[in-house]
Amino acid sequence: GNNVRPKSGGVPSAAELGPALAQLVASRAEKALSGGADSFSLGLSGGSLVNILSKELPAVPNLDCSRWLVGFCDERLVPFDDPESTYGLYKNQLFSKINIPEDRVLAINPSLPVQECAEDYSSKLSKAFGTDQTPVFDMLLLGMGPDGHTCSLFPDHPLLQESQKTVAPISDSPKPPPQRVTLTLPTVNAARCVVFVSTGGSKATVLKQVLEGGDGPLLPSALVKPTQGELFWLVDEPAAASLTLEVERPGPGAKL
Repeated sequence: GNNVRPKSGGVPSAAELGPALAQLVASRAEKALSGGADSFSLGLSGGSLVNILSKELPAVPNLDCSRWLVGFCDERLVPFDDPESTYGLYKNQLFSKINIPEDRVLAINPSLPVQECAEDYSSKLSKAFGTDQTPVFDMLLLGMGPDGHTCSLFPDHPLLQESQKTVAPISDSPKPPPQRVTLTLPTVNAARCVVFVSTGGSKATVLKQVLEGGDGPLLPSALVKPTQGELFWLVDEPAAASLTLEVERPGPGAKL
């Protein structure tokens, strides 16, 4: 429901956070697929998540990704061989190690201008999800920047007001590269499960603001409130250092 309390996995190190995340993804995939769904849809983000997932997902025993459908929460408008390409990084570091069919990974067409690229990606999602409505991902994995941004939804940016589009273009990203496409807040908030992964001391101040509130307008990460879904925060101790609220701290091996 609406008042899902963020569950923060305050774990001592990213070393434990990775396996916990992989376990959470694997268990949700199994739940969706054993429940009769024909696919498990997962939205990926870049940044530190690439390394965590590339290390931990292939280590999950008997992981079957043949019916997964993978999209991207946001993507930079650069060629796939550019180190800034999120799809490129995952292709090299993760997709090659798991049995996900190539046609079940939904990547942007980086040769299109940014506006058309967003429209093209939006129609790819509509087709893959078989809907004209907002696509509902089973799970989105999000990161958060030290400024509180998530996906390519930045503080005080007009895109935070976008309510019609599934995927939006952005050509003035305050963080380079400037041209990107991103899922919009309505799409993010339609997901069945949203997991924020936040590690490192540089996130401590902003994590406190996002989870505990403060003055001024809500930061983009604080606007992520799934309407029907669950919200998880997986954070390590340095990121959780400034929190005063009681966070749930699942011990090693805890089932989320």
